[in-house]
Amino acid sequence: MRFQIKHEIRGRLRVHLLRRRLSFHEADVLQYYLDTQENVKSAKIYERTADVVICYSGSRSAVLRLLQKFQGRQAERAVPESYFASSGRELNSEYFDKLVTQTIVHFGRRIFLPAPLCTAITCAKAVPYIWKGIRTLSARKIEVPVLDAAAIGVSVLRADFTTASSVMFLLGIGETLEEWTHKRSVGDLARSMSLGVTKVWLVEEETALSEKTGKDSHPCERLVPVSEIRAGDVIRVRMGTVIPFDGKVMVGEGMVNQASMTGEGIPVRKCEGGYVYAGTVLEEGELTIRVEKTGGSSRYEKIVAMIEDTEKLKSSLESKAEHLADRLVPYTLGGSALTWLLTRNATKAVSVLMVDFSCALKLAMPISVLSAIREASAHSITVKGGRFLEAVAEADTVVFDKTGTLTKAQPTVVDVVSFDGEEPDELLRTAACLEEHFPHSMAKAVVKAAEQKHLTHEEKHSTVSYIVAHGISSMVDGKKMVIGSYHFVFEDEGCTIPKGKQELFDSLPAEYSHLYFAVENELAAVICIEDPIRPEAGEALRLLKEAGIGKIVMMTGDGERTAAAVAAQVGVDEYYSEVLPEDKAKFVDREKSQGRKVIMIGDGINDSPALSAADVGIAISDGAEIAREIADITVGADDLYELVTLKRLSDALMGRIRQNYRVIVGFNTSLIALGTLGILAPTTSALLHNTSTLLIGMRSMGDLL
Repeated sequence: MRFQIKHEIRGRLRVHLLRRRLSFHEADVLQYYLDTQENVKSAKIYERTADVVICYSGSRSAVLRLLQKFQGRQAERAVPESYFASSGRELNSEYFDKLVTQTIVHFGRRIFLPAPLCTAITCAKAVPYIWKGIRTLSARKIEVPVLDAAAIGVSVLRADFTTASSVMFLLGIGETLEEWTHKRSVGDLARSMSLGVTKVWLVEEETALSEKTGKDSHPCERLVPVSEIRAGDVIRVRMGTVIPFDGKVMVGEGMVNQASMTGEGIPVRKCEGGYVYAGTVLEEGELTIRVEKTGGSSRYEKIVAMIEDTEKLKSSLESKAEHLADRLVPYTLGGSALTWLLTRNATKAVSVLMVDFSCALKLAMPISVLSAIREASAHSITVKGGRFLEAVAEADTVVFDKTGTLTKAQPTVVDVVSFDGEEPDELLRTAACLEEHFPHSMAKAVVKAAEQKHLTHEEKHSTVSYIVAHGISSMVDGKKMVIGSYHFVFEDEGCTIPKGKQELFDSLPAEYSHLYFAVENELAAVICIEDPIRPEAGEALRLLKEAGIGKIVMMTGDGERTAAAVAAQVGVDEYYSEVLPEDKAKFVDREKSQGRKVIMIGDGINDSPALSAADVGIAISDGAEIAREIADITVGADDLYELVTLKRLSDALMGRIRQNYRVIVGFNTSLIALGTLGILAPTTSALLHNTSTLLIGMRSMGDLL
């Protein structure tokens, strides 16, 4: 790539590419290329001027070589499609152009057009505002459009066309800024909520498999990347996973949670002949689906529509501010009328009319919330609505699941203890064959251990049944096999320890979590899994307490000894061992009934009831899809410190909303008082009011942390 150095200081270069301008797509490719280089701290691309500003570490010559080596077409192949979708470069350019155009047209008209023509244009532009105010009154409402119509209408009747034009210009700028911020924030949120499924189970005919392998083959399904799936393919979806494509149910029956698409939290029964949608979650059962649409069925657009329609985006403070804004309109109108009656001075009355609280309240509050959601996404935190940030700010109790949350998200198998004389590797191979179908951290540990030992496993089992928070049951070569917790294997399934093996069982190391594997109701193996505590867990919990959390609780399905050891290390206030999903949900309900605001943090299918029951459900993103779908907030980073960031961000948002409220009420009250006293002219009142509204709105767009 050819370029010219325009300016440089130590650690910073500004270069001009030898071309007129860059397209948005080309700018995104170059941005991604530079952002992924080790010695580039930051890069900013100006597509209009084809300029690039690079802040770097290391040698200047290395950065210049990077630019020289850049080849657009070659670099484009390395850029994920999702990067182009989420850049926002084109959207930002569109709205920036719109703001510049509005400003140039407004002031250019004043300077270059004759006064009579300017007057005619102002009157024509006033008609829509006045008509909207009349329609609002006809609906028996006295809201902001009425106030806008009154301010503009009175100015036109008084032949004060300059004031009317300024008011409409500032209202237009405010609407553009609000729309820009809203679209950008909603777009960021929707993209982060879009599908993250990478692989699916493709169902194939046995004859097709035989042709591919050259031998008879028992399996009828294989795990493939989603990119290989085409319309007409048949896939299998099991309990607790996201349905990745729109399609028709061919075989099976299940309960599908469609909240992500319809907002309905109650699962819907789907059976043969039924239709399912991408992004919904199979809560119970198993479905074999013929794919009809492979593009996610415009899931992104559906999510955007859902976000824009839902009341979840509004925190209670935001809703109160908006309702207060509408309630204050009659008082502003009344104050203007009273000023005229007492002073008989139309100028003073119009000065009051030019000022209202509603514009600033309705602009600043939603922008603050949406900007906070956008800022959270920069920390890999997905927030599904402003009211959840408010709930985090108010929370005084946090309930943690242990496995995959307080402990590492990737537990590892350290030993396989055989109880039936079978080789440990063969037992691990069969266990992995069963566990690979279910998205739990323990199951992933077993599958990974088999992969590391190159233990391939053909699908020899029949239908796999998963019992939430307990384990898995299936038939392999005509034998019943179960794998799961002690409670499930020994108490629910009635399995026994082989004769002469009790001493071996009693000597199992207590520091590990145990997964029990039984064949034909007799223990065959115990898989010992190391689940180390996250190194940052203790410090993160301490910081949460400093941030205002009064009570931290840990709940786990593990035994008492394991739970006590973890609780002591991380410093929780209370812990509960050997709990079932319903126990977690009941605990959350009990805490809420005592007046506490509860956050539930988990990562598994068994956490879903508690996530739903809490004031705020937070899912760790490496966990089960159903947990992420049900949760109100998802933490994408593998770091508990992001929970502290979330708490601080929520507190800062509530502080900004309250501060905005005080500034708006105080400043606008002062303008009304000065207008009533005749100190401020109507034009000055309008200018100061609208300028302050825009400044507060722009300040609300800034980062909180």
